[in-house]
Amino acid sequence: MTPKVIPATAPLDDYGENLARAAVLLIDDEPGMRNFLVKTLGPRCRHVEQARSCQEAGWILDQEHFDVLILDNIMPDRTGLDWLEDQRRVGLFADTILITAYADLDTAIKALRVGVIDFVLKPFRANQILNAVARALDRKYLARENYLLRHELSESGQVARGRLLGHSPSIQKVRDMLAKLAPLPTSVLFTGASGTGKEIAARTLHGLSDRAKKPFVAVNCATISEDHIAEQLFGVIEEGKPRKDGLLLHADGGTLLLDEVAQLPAHVQAAFLRVLEDKRIRPLGSEREIPLNLRFLFATNADLQEAVREGRFRADLYHRINIVNVEMPRLKERAEDIVALAALFMSEFSRTLGMPALDLNEAVLLKLSRYDWPGNVRELRNLIERSVILGAFPEDFAGTGRVTGEQAVETLELVEQRHIMAVLDACGGNRAEAARRLGVARKTVDRKCAAWGV
Repeated sequence: MTPKVIPATAPLDDYGENLARAAVLLIDDEPGMRNFLVKTLGPRCRHVEQARSCQEAGWILDQEHFDVLILDNIMPDRTGLDWLEDQRRVGLFADTILITAYADLDTAIKALRVGVIDFVLKPFRANQILNAVARALDRKYLARENYLLRHELSESGQVARGRLLGHSPSIQKVRDMLAKLAPLPTSVLFTGASGTGKEIAARTLHGLSDRAKKPFVAVNCATISEDHIAEQLFGVIEEGKPRKDGLLLHADGGTLLLDEVAQLPAHVQAAFLRVLEDKRIRPLGSEREIPLNLRFLFATNADLQEAVREGRFRADLYHRINIVNVEMPRLKERAEDIVALAALFMSEFSRTLGMPALDLNEAVLLKLSRYDWPGNVRELRNLIERSVILGAFPEDFAGTGRVTGEQAVETLELVEQRHIMAVLDACGGNRAEAARRLGVARKTVDRKCAAWGV
């Protein structure tokens, strides 16, 4: 008999949006109890299924993944807790709520040992089971948020934020491509030198997509040891230990970025190829696969084609991830953005560090514009931050005098920008007042600021 599926049709009540997107499996041999739970949870959850026995529940779990199980303990074939203990060994990642009429100490101890997260004693009212499921889901998503935040902070000490800055043709081309790709589920490969903003571009793509409110998880393959990267990505089940959900499962519903994908170990490349093809993962030690709803993004500063030729990267994986390639331009290829970027970074660090901004005078701006920037935008950002902290630019970039001759003509636009930015700063960012002081139309100031990315 096919279990009954009840679609969500009712309002959220006071139980939150987590309940509305939950998949719940009911396991009870009593038809009356199953009907009561279906009527209570069905209108409020995304997906509800019911099983009449532990054996039937096992068959269902082999096919689908659930957020929460509601499990009766006393059933004809075996106890729910004995069945749950076996399921944990073969791969059960759902949280479990036990419903029972017998709340003795031995049952409570065994329930905790096999991972039951809540008890509901029979008889119970509808609001009691709804509250129990809502609490379980709230704990699950709060734990996921905390885990992902710790992961991001451990990657580099800070979370990469911000937006794509500048209005040069090359960076505008990247923006246009991201806008085109945003509504699609297609995997994207970001390439380019270190410091060109590949992760920021990936975050921008995620923010433009319909997954914007879901997790964005960036994994730097170069920072995780080969011995632990499979466990970090896929999760692990070890007998006698709490389960460890992998980053792919934590990111479910959102976007996963594999940064420095060229550093992915060979044994993980094969496993990841299957994930991309099947959209399912098998945690280490598990006999079951878990379906995933993920958008995959990749980034590298390496030549993947060369890595394929040298046998360091699987050809089939390369072709699977190289569907759409977004090449991030070097800073020297978008030199017209350097002045605007320097001004924005100076304002940002002066404000966040609580220290005076340095004068981006004509000589400094000229030297910034002529430097090669091998570290790209990241190097420029670090230079401005370091200069604000030390109270002076490095000697190679310092300058206090005016430049003359050909250099003066070359930097006329820089002088104009510096003057307008200084007036804007003096007016507290009020563009109308800045335009009045400059003796120009407000539209002129708006047009200039748009061109400089301000």
